[in-house]
Amino acid sequence: MTTELEYSIETCPLADVVRAAQQGEREAQAELVRRYQPAVEALARRHLRNQSDAQELAQDAFIQALRRLDQVREPERFGGWLRSIVVRMAINRVTRRRPMSGGAEILESAAVETETPLDHALAAERAAWVRSGLRKLRKLDRQTLEAFYLRGQSLVEMSDTFDSPVGTIKRRLHVARRRLAEQLGDHAVA
Repeated sequence: MTTELEYSIETCPLADVVRAAQQGEREAQAELVRRYQPAVEALARRHLRNQSDAQELAQDAFIQALRRLDQVREPERFGGWLRSIVVRMAINRVTRRRPMSGGAEILESAAVETETPLDHALAAERAAWVRSGLRKLRKLDRQTLEAFYLRGQSLVEMSDTFDSPVGTIKRRLHVARRRLAEQLGDHAVA
């Protein structure tokens, strides 16, 4: 009578383990996870640079891989197939990371002054052009623009100052801005 050798999944070649896992054998699926867990976590850690994120990604990658195991056409190439899943998931996770909560406030508090001396020089030059353009305007156009932009008066306040209806003030502002833009020509400020 022949005695059968005891079958051990741990000693089977990879292709046989993958085929068994594709047939739904839980022991074979667990063996694939056991064999590849360290490599998958290391690959994920290299992309994510965080141990806990890498472990989470490895778990997600194995779940996805086991669900799609029927897509493996060449069982001996399982490692490369699994690697591509891990890399794709890691890249997706890095690019889709959620912004920190309270992002706007944090960014504003951490913002660094980025204006350069050139920015200041250009702003001063633009201001000089605008002043020059204002001097060339008719008195009413200049007064209208100065009241609104330099003194910060509202349309209602300007209506009282100029003793004109708000609609007229709006029209004057529009016309005065257009005339200033014509005066500035190529130097027009947007």
